[in-house]
Amino acid sequence: MSRIRLRPLATIRARILTGVLLLLIVGLVGNSVASVFTLRSHLDERAESTLRDARDRIHRRLAEAPADIDGAQLATLAAPSIGVMVIDSEGNVTQQIAFGVPEPVNTVTAERPDQVLHITDHPGVPDLIALRIPTPGLTITVVDQKIETSAIVLALRTDLDRVTVTDFISRQASIVGTTLVLAAVLGLAVLKYGLRPLGRMADAADALASGAREERLPVRGGHSETDRLAAAVNNAFDVQARAESNIRSFAADASHELRTPLATISGWLDLYHQGGLRDPAALDRAMERVDAEAGRMRALVEELSLLARLDAGRPLSSDRLDLSALAADVVDDARVVAPDRSITLDVPPSVQVVGDGPRLQQVLHNLVGNAIQHTAPGTPVRVSVTATPDEALVSVSDAGPGMRAADVARVFDRFWRADASRNQAQGGSGLGLPIVQAVIHAHRGTVGIDSGPAAGTTVTVRLPRGPKAAPARQKSKQVPD
Repeated sequence: MSRIRLRPLATIRARILTGVLLLLIVGLVGNSVASVFTLRSHLDERAESTLRDARDRIHRRLAEAPADIDGAQLATLAAPSIGVMVIDSEGNVTQQIAFGVPEPVNTVTAERPDQVLHITDHPGVPDLIALRIPTPGLTITVVDQKIETSAIVLALRTDLDRVTVTDFISRQASIVGTTLVLAAVLGLAVLKYGLRPLGRMADAADALASGAREERLPVRGGHSETDRLAAAVNNAFDVQARAESNIRSFAADASHELRTPLATISGWLDLYHQGGLRDPAALDRAMERVDAEAGRMRALVEELSLLARLDAGRPLSSDRLDLSALAADVVDDARVVAPDRSITLDVPPSVQVVGDGPRLQQVLHNLVGNAIQHTAPGTPVRVSVTATPDEALVSVSDAGPGMRAADVARVFDRFWRADASRNQAQGGSGLGLPIVQAVIHAHRGTVGIDSGPAAGTTVTVRLPRGPKAAPARQKSKQVPD
């Protein structure tokens, strides 16, 4: 036997309308059912109260003397809407006052005096409630006939109340049906108007999918849910557009960076094939140039590979390192490469951090190398390391010409150079600072740059000390040039 699967409602409008109608049905039906039960209970309580009030009046009359009344008085005591059955001393029905009470009621109530009984579904008896009142010693005079009574049965018909309840149920059903129809029509109109922004958003999204990259979802400027959704989606599209633009720019820059050494290598090979390198000295020179260009290509590919690994979030090693020692090693290397420079090192005896040693050393090499490369010969450079209980700070400062604010905002863009006219030998690949930023971010740190025209440049790296890092000692030392 196959299962019956209900198809989900296709549109948000249908789902919302269905949900609202279901809630409305539950509320209306629940309210109607409660109203019916309340009405029935009220009618029953009213009938019982009427009988009890009549009983109390009769009991008060029985307490008076003489215990002798006529039929009109009894009818008045019972109230006009109540039927009265008079039972004689032998238990027989002798008189009916007001509407006729069926004789079977005498038998039904005989064993339960002074109790209000609901009589329903009895053959030959309409729905009613009855109350049997024992009246020993009471004499009733009806048409000059005196009747010694043993009991009086009071009865009140409830079949009319049942008709009232049935009519109420019918009216409630009509009201519920009409309300649901009106609610469905009004709900469709409200949802059509309320969901109109989603339709416009869908049209804009279709346009985007068709190639209209500049298209954006409409935002009315309010604080509605659709405006928030449209703003979030537009922001996502903007981020994607910037990412695609960065990818295209990255590919163009990478191909440009590789084109120059490839052209150089290709030129030397063409010269060799044409027989222009017959002289051994010229051939050696050509091989040196080919090897140099291949080395530059290899370095560029390695830098791109490192950035790709960092972008992919591949974990770095986490070793306990002495940042002061790393800085000292990098400064020693820089002094060998640029012996004419004044490179000052200011570090505490030991600053412990947790991180990837080779990568952090590469960061320091890039920062110090940039300071040397992009300043005039003889410009002093200063490297300092400081520490707080939570983080370590590395600063590389130079007294060079500095940069404009527009250049500072782009120094971490890949393949970007402050001076586009620089050749690769002077300006590098444009990946040094992007690698610094990627490595520091992988260590959950931050890097910032402070520079201005004629104000020099300072790059500051902040690294978390790590859970195992020892507290830094505040005593520092000055390492001479």
